[in-house]
Amino acid sequence: MNLMKAIVAAGLVAASTSAFAADITGAGATFPFPLYSKWADAYKKETGNGLNYQSIGSGAGIKQIQAKTVTFGASDMPLKPEHLEKDGLIQWPQAMGALVPVVNLEGIKPGELVFSGELLGDIYLGKVKTWNDPAIAKLNPKVKLPADAITVVRRSDGSGTTFIWTDYLSKINPEWKAKAGSGTAVEWPTGVGAKGNEGVAGNVSQTKNSIGYVEYAYAKQNKLTHTNMINKDGKSVAPTSATFQAAAASADWNSVPGYGVLLANQPGAESWPMTAPTWILMYKKPQDPAAAAEALKFFAWAYDKGGKMAEDLDYIPMPKNVADSVKKTWAAEVKDASGKPLSAMAR
Repeated sequence: MNLMKAIVAAGLVAASTSAFAADITGAGATFPFPLYSKWADAYKKETGNGLNYQSIGSGAGIKQIQAKTVTFGASDMPLKPEHLEKDGLIQWPQAMGALVPVVNLEGIKPGELVFSGELLGDIYLGKVKTWNDPAIAKLNPKVKLPADAITVVRRSDGSGTTFIWTDYLSKINPEWKAKAGSGTAVEWPTGVGAKGNEGVAGNVSQTKNSIGYVEYAYAKQNKLTHTNMINKDGKSVAPTSATFQAAAASADWNSVPGYGVLLANQPGAESWPMTAPTWILMYKKPQDPAAAAEALKFFAWAYDKGGKMAEDLDYIPMPKNVADSVKKTWAAEVKDASGKPLSAMAR
């Protein structure tokens, strides 16, 4: 059993063996799924309470919380303040991760290739079609590149991971911004679609001469070949906890209502250019206050005790000051029908 299967199995055990499993339900982003599954397993062992999280993509997760079929939704694209207000939702960042380009090229080792955002945009526009194209060779003069055609792999579902990817490309590549833009789903100029980070990882691992984009944990767990990146300061950086944390260090979390801060293309010589938060969505006045209170208890536990587990999977825990701010927001905004804060019930 590989690591990904072990994590999924752990998550399923946590979901199926708890008396709370039918009540505490969440759905959405595949980006944080390895982390949420690991947290669920540890939380079950510590408290006896489980969590059922469906890794179905941010777009589907948003739809499920809006339809009130789950206790919480999860998305890698923050909802705008006016949408939160309209639906009566609260939003907060639970953790941060990073997106990496991955390739399947014979003889190429992880980190041996380097890409710029401009080049990635041109590949996904279909302008750069072969691996030995001069644009790739210019950035990688010491790498022997094949003349084979590039197979572009991208998401087929509504995806917060796609939002992170296309938001970054739109900031770097003007032609990409004009022709495709950013969003959880775009009109792709080229490529083969796959569902979820799991699907993209599986497709790239099975397809020679392919390129895709996944959350870093998926790249590691599936032993995919990641590339390095040229960041905003013009430096070549590798995907590491240090470069992810460097990108997140200067974020002003209170600058946007709902903590909707985007971290693409942050300045700094050590910053990884595709670092991103992942958000949780809940109703301010949930239909099932008991389940909502239990969910808040889980997320508070994850803030307080889940940091090392996040780092072990190369995610970035939220800084304590952000977690403390979020907890205050819960107390002020998430209440039962009588106006009692549900975070008080969660203690």
